[in-house]
Amino acid sequence: MSPDIEKWLERDGEEFLKGIGIKEGQVVLDFGCGEGHYTLPLAKVVGQKGRVYALDKDREVLNKLRELIDKMGLRNITLLHRETKVPLEDNSIDVVLCYDVIHYEKKRGIIYNEIYRILKPEGFLSLYPKHCKEDNPLMELADMGLEDIIKEVQLSGFILESKLSSECLHDDYYNKCVILNFKKGGG
Repeated sequence: MSPDIEKWLERDGEEFLKGIGIKEGQVVLDFGCGEGHYTLPLAKVVGQKGRVYALDKDREVLNKLRELIDKMGLRNITLLHRETKVPLEDNSIDVVLCYDVIHYEKKRGIIYNEIYRILKPEGFLSLYPKHCKEDNPLMELADMGLEDIIKEVQLSGFILESKLSSECLHDDYYNKCVILNFKKGGG
């Protein structure tokens, strides 16, 4: 484990997540959780009264995350494998984190619609669109700027609530990032 990951998991991840609006007792979905760099601190922030759903397409990465969760003794995380539809009820989630994952997706509108469906009316989507035009362009976001991404997300009924510049963990190192927080619109 890199020194940055250790530092993130020990302290910085929790502080970052509190800074974007995660609170004790919330139900949060880590969409595209990968190795759990956000899942594990989320579990600490929401506490035993909260719940974290860690969702990924990769069963192998979920199995590795399960080992870490067990090793850390965290009891408020549920792992979910995603094929197409997110296996959660309508209006059941307070916050969805979608960090460093949408650059892999061609059909992002389907994802945003699913997130909209599962979010509670007062819930919010926190999006880290890594690999867009302004941030190491790659794959499906290479030709999209932040404003293009904002417009795309808003097509699914979301309203941009805040744009936060911060430092967060990307893979196994710290990185300057822009986090976009969206609330559900009226429709």
